[in-house]
Amino acid sequence: MAEFNGTPHNTAKVGDIAKTVLMPGDPLRAKFIADTFLDDVKQFNNVRGMLGFTGTYKGVPVSVMGSGMGMPSIGIYSYELYNFYGVENIIRVGTAGGMVDSLDLFDVVLVDGAYSKSTYAKVGFGYWEDIQKPSEKLNRAIESAAKKLGKKVTKGLIESSDTFYSDPTVVKKSRYELLCAEMESFALFANARHLGKNAACILTISDSMIKKAETTAEQRQTAFTDMMEIALNAAITL
Repeated sequence: MAEFNGTPHNTAKVGDIAKTVLMPGDPLRAKFIADTFLDDVKQFNNVRGMLGFTGTYKGVPVSVMGSGMGMPSIGIYSYELYNFYGVENIIRVGTAGGMVDSLDLFDVVLVDGAYSKSTYAKVGFGYWEDIQKPSEKLNRAIESAAKKLGKKVTKGLIESSDTFYSDPTVVKKSRYELLCAEMESFALFANARHLGKNAACILTISDSMIKKAETTAEQRQTAFTDMMEIALNAAITL
């Protein structure tokens, strides 16, 4: 059998990546998490600038890797982690735009389901449902970690959109009550479902469509530490 030498997108070897991976969209946020929270850090990937690191958190191996923006991008990276590297759990740690008045900037949302009009799940795996669900096991671990840390999370249904910019005159209606919008979770959950793995998503509100407020680019890389700590403390229990 030929030796496995990575994929076109990841040069890591089997064993370089922990069974649980935190996955921000921004590779620089992955580096920030590794530099700030992990010990004994080793970089395992830099292909296309998509940084990946493995270290330990409170003595437990944890990896962190960027996913890029959008469902096709996280679809590739998460599928490879699950399918080629033996990863069992991926926790997306991302940003989202608030869609309800009750959410303020920096609030933390735990995704209970990702609604999308995307064809990712249908074309890839024959899943016709317009909502893909996270792992109940991971969500319980995240809720438990948040409670122990004394950090508030709001749990609910979110939207995974294929568009960041769109025509404001185009009417966008959903029959669901959606807390916020991002661009990745639907594909991540579909991959996990297909491969029999676990996925979850915890988000920080970086801007509000209702309140017309937003965070800076620097804050999006480094200021969302509540979400990161919750995810890390959940990861070490898995």
